[in-house]
Amino acid sequence: MDSLSLEIKARCSDLGRVRKILLARGARFKGLDRQIDTYFRVPSGRLKLREGNIENAFIYYKRADQRNSKKCHSMLFPCAKKTPLKKLLAGALGVLAVVDKKREIYFIQNAKFHIDCVKKLGNFMEIEVFERRGSTGVAKLRKQCEFYQKLLGIRADDLVADSYSDQVLRKNRGV
Repeated sequence: MDSLSLEIKARCSDLGRVRKILLARGARFKGLDRQIDTYFRVPSGRLKLREGNIENAFIYYKRADQRNSKKCHSMLFPCAKKTPLKKLLAGALGVLAVVDKKREIYFIQNAKFHIDCVKKLGNFMEIEVFERRGSTGVAKLRKQCEFYQKLLGIRADDLVADSYSDQVLRKNRGV
């Protein structure tokens, strides 16, 4: 499935406050998922296998590393838990990084919210607003992102530009 979304990722020091705001706005809580994301070496973009209790998929995506809302083009291929393709891709492409996290998943219409506790990195908040059948448009998605950023009290200095995989790689190198 191809999709277009706009995303914001930010450090989050008060997970409880974010939960309360989301639930007060009528967010639907999908659950708590322990996810292991295995990133593979690819020439462009990012390819990862997500293994969780709720979400299991191969995800390929391209997006700029920037702190504010960023456009993301992605392809998602749902798969079974413990797929043998993990071993095949690890052998063919090599593993770049592994991200271990606990993720709370919430939805409000076309917006998906993640409250993440990432092993070795800390606590984060993500907002993803999705295009619906090509009718939403980037400008409208950006306004939605900015609305939720303001609603959740995410400050500019909390924003994170890169992926968890990049942060794990830096941490492993001691940078």
